[in-house]
Amino acid sequence: MPRRLTLPLMAALALMPVGAMAQMGGFADLAAIDNEVAQFTGRSIGQSGGAQLPVDRRLRLRPCGAPLMVSWRSPRRDTVTVECPDAGSWHVFVPVRLAETGVVAVGRGEAVTVAVVGDGFDVSQPGEALEGGAVGDWIRVRAQKDASNRSDSIRARIIRPGYVEVPLP
Repeated sequence: MPRRLTLPLMAALALMPVGAMAQMGGFADLAAIDNEVAQFTGRSIGQSGGAQLPVDRRLRLRPCGAPLMVSWRSPRRDTVTVECPDAGSWHVFVPVRLAETGVVAVGRGEAVTVAVVGDGFDVSQPGEALEGGAVGDWIRVRAQKDASNRSDSIRARIIRPGYVEVPLP
């Protein structure tokens, strides 16, 4: 037999903030994570210097018993790391919008430097943009042809005019 909610309980649930309801369901409040990122960067979601998008609402993270830890993932300041300091808990990476949209930083056919960047290293070589885009956009590029005269296209993120990166985890 289905359980029925009493009128006072339904009224209390209707007045309860969404974050509190998420806590009752056993999940972290994702809007609170968005707010922490906005406070950390000093910019709202979608603004230059703020989160590109809100945290994915499909995430089901355990509630955190301690205050969230927020930091830059790298010196480039293109991603914010949000961590729950509880033992064995979670962390999420939030991409940051690096420039206003609509400003073309790399044009199709333009010569670019293609850099592969990892923890403690980067390797770069000349290449060609196969698509145009703004800073922060992912575009197809072709690295300089190798000895076999073969060059496949790869996806890289525009960091600044004439410079694209392929980040490695």
